[in-house]
Amino acid sequence: MTGSVVHASCHCRNLVMQATLSRPAHDYAPRACDCDFCRKHGAAWLTDPAGILRLQQHGGDAAVHYRQGSDQAEFIVCARCGVLVTATYRSEDRLFAALNVRAVDGVTDFAPEQVAQPRLLSAQDKPLRWQQLWFADVRIEVV
Repeated sequence: MTGSVVHASCHCRNLVMQATLSRPAHDYAPRACDCDFCRKHGAAWLTDPAGILRLQQHGGDAAVHYRQGSDQAEFIVCARCGVLVTATYRSEDRLFAALNVRAVDGVTDFAPEQVAQPRLLSAQDKPLRWQQLWFADVRIEVV
């Protein structure tokens, strides 16, 4: 893979992520979701269907899992500091995820954010879109 590696975490480092991107960071325009939950958290999502996303969770109770809207995606929020780090979607045995760029450590030269409007998609179209755009090689490990 010839892209770049991005490190991210919640504020207290209870949740630590590493994204291996298939292209240079400046090729990615994070999507600022317009749903109420994402707007209230200031989330903008980094996705790469050819990339790899790893999440280490320090302890079994380190994360809060929350569903809203169509109840199909699950948001992962740090149980200690409250930072929203990922959104996930499970299709059969495969986990897909998007990384909140607000959790990225340091400065990364992503392209300007774009507004995404998933509220305009039907409940049937959302999973299809996530499977096309989100990280498809996702692992969550409790340490």
